[in-house]
Amino acid sequence: MSHPLFHAGSAGCMIAAPVGADNRYDATSSPSARGGRYCGGHIMATEAGRTECDPRWSRIVDRDRSADGLFWYSVTSTHVYCRPSCPSRLARPENTRIHDTIAGARAAGARPCRRCDPDAASSGAGRDARIVRACRLIEASDAPPTLAALAAAIGLSPGHFQRVFTKATGLSPRQYAEACRSGRLREALRAAPSVTEAIYAAGYGSSSRFYEKADGLLGMKPRSLRAGAQAERLRFAVGDCSLGAILVASSDRGIVAILLGDDPDGLVRDLQDRFPRAELVGGDRDYENLVAQVVGFVEAPRIGLALPVDIRGTVFQQRVWNALREIPAGSTVTYTEIARRIGAPAAVRAVANACGANALAVAIPCHRVIRHDGALSGYRWGVARKESLLAREKS
Repeated sequence: MSHPLFHAGSAGCMIAAPVGADNRYDATSSPSARGGRYCGGHIMATEAGRTECDPRWSRIVDRDRSADGLFWYSVTSTHVYCRPSCPSRLARPENTRIHDTIAGARAAGARPCRRCDPDAASSGAGRDARIVRACRLIEASDAPPTLAALAAAIGLSPGHFQRVFTKATGLSPRQYAEACRSGRLREALRAAPSVTEAIYAAGYGSSSRFYEKADGLLGMKPRSLRAGAQAERLRFAVGDCSLGAILVASSDRGIVAILLGDDPDGLVRDLQDRFPRAELVGGDRDYENLVAQVVGFVEAPRIGLALPVDIRGTVFQQRVWNALREIPAGSTVTYTEIARRIGAPAAVRAVANACGANALAVAIPCHRVIRHDGALSGYRWGVARKESLLAREKS
């Protein structure tokens, strides 16, 4: 028997989205799919997902001047390359390619942007050159270099190097090294003859140490990524709550998305954009109980969510999200305070971008972050919803 929250056609109906006899998402019957976004129950791969998963993308969105000289990006639609702080209109992620060097951008057929002059030296060039050198040393090393070795290579004390590197990149040297090694691993998994060979090619000393943190690094099983992530299946359903439409999606490891909005079809498109290679499967009756628990949690956040979550994001995003999860219900903090708590006080705008990238509404409580003047500021799912959530938690 169906859960009472989800009677078909009622105000609290469960809309499991168009599904066929095998319960797979029926792309052809959805209005949102008419642009060719779905393919036979599988989600078509996009460049947007690859770009948005790159930890440098948030710095481009933020027009972060401290990233100038660390990398460059080109835009396939205009055939120009820019520095991260370029004031030009932000390109769509699917049209953006990120390069380690100017030579790489030129090799992609791009010419320098006339507005930001990416070939010119950036401000603070001496300091930036040392940080760039440290980044290149990390990227070229199979195993993460020690802090002492990196500091000595660029002529700084370990403590000072740690501070300036973290301020410039938003990550500690070790976190940057792990992000680089994770990127090498993803490439190796697609090319190496076996998972084991990919693990060693990416610089891991033993397979056992790698498997201890594999899910956190990749967001899925290594064999799933090796198969192009086509093996990953996400169950999902769309329902109603007092805040409007709600979509809940889960992997085998836990909830990967809690999305809020006014348009159910728009939420499905959002899910597709976030997981472009996954197979979306409409939730069955057993899934209704899980969705009901999530709806109950959204209605009363103080009760907590006693369900596993599958959190996916860049190293920096996960640092921000972990800090958000430590904010108690009924309390608020500023973006500046979150930046300070994660050890990157200059990365306030990057913190705001990480909040905007959050796919787990309420479970990762980005609604508890406000501006320094007390204003609610933006919220991915609408300021009115943010205000309502905060009012519930304080009552």
